[in-house]
Amino acid sequence: MISVILLGAGNVATHLYKAFSNAENVLVKQWYNRSLHNISSYANEVDITNNLNSLKEADIYILAVSDDSIAKLSQNLPFSNRLIAHTSGSVAMHDLDKKNKISVFYPLQTFSKEAEIDIAEVPICIEVYKKENRQILKDLAQAIGSKGHKISTEQRQSIHLAAVFVNNFTNQLYRIGHEICESNNIEFDIMKPLILETAKKIQNMSPYVAQTGPARRNDNKTIKRHLKQIESEEHLTIYKMLTDSIKKTHKYNLPSPKNKKKRNI
Repeated sequence: MISVILLGAGNVATHLYKAFSNAENVLVKQWYNRSLHNISSYANEVDITNNLNSLKEADIYILAVSDDSIAKLSQNLPFSNRLIAHTSGSVAMHDLDKKNKISVFYPLQTFSKEAEIDIAEVPICIEVYKKENRQILKDLAQAIGSKGHKISTEQRQSIHLAAVFVNNFTNQLYRIGHEICESNNIEFDIMKPLILETAKKIQNMSPYVAQTGPARRNDNKTIKRHLKQIESEEHLTIYKMLTDSIKKTHKYNLPSPKNKKKRNI
């Protein structure tokens, strides 16, 4: 049985609490947050506290707080020589106070409290300062049905950067598509099968091969028509930037003239 104390009450902390609580080999001994209000609904399930000095002893302390709060919280922990881990994709492991055994337990996923997550499908990126602490983190990942991946700080930060592109930026593009649909009295639901198929395709092929559209086939007539349609200067800038990026990527791999009649979305 792995005993855990969770610190923080945001999206990641909430989902980790649910995952740990449902795991047979994990015991959440305590849940800390500066404001008890955010975790008060769990008071009948777990010991909650807003006092760092009342933290119990556990196998590992998970700091699932905002990036800007990690260093200060680790400094304020009223104990030493215990295993602590933050859950950030971008904060360096060495930002944690070395009075304790430092590590990282980074779940690579987008978390919203309102959306259910199958934690078994979430890769856990593991980083440790001393290799003897790696096994407990791997065991903790395995206990919630996930897979632990040994990574370095540089790899994790690169993963986080890539994740911003494939998730955060992509979601903003969804938002722009949503705005265009709304402004033309079109239900955004009509786009959802396309969104799902786009994500499905890259399960079996590279994004390079999966790319379609007017920029990929160098269809300048369609691109010019789109540019005339766009009313927002911000959307226009994004459209031009992404079109140029796709053209640059595929400039030596455009369809031959005989295939121009075969149009994909």
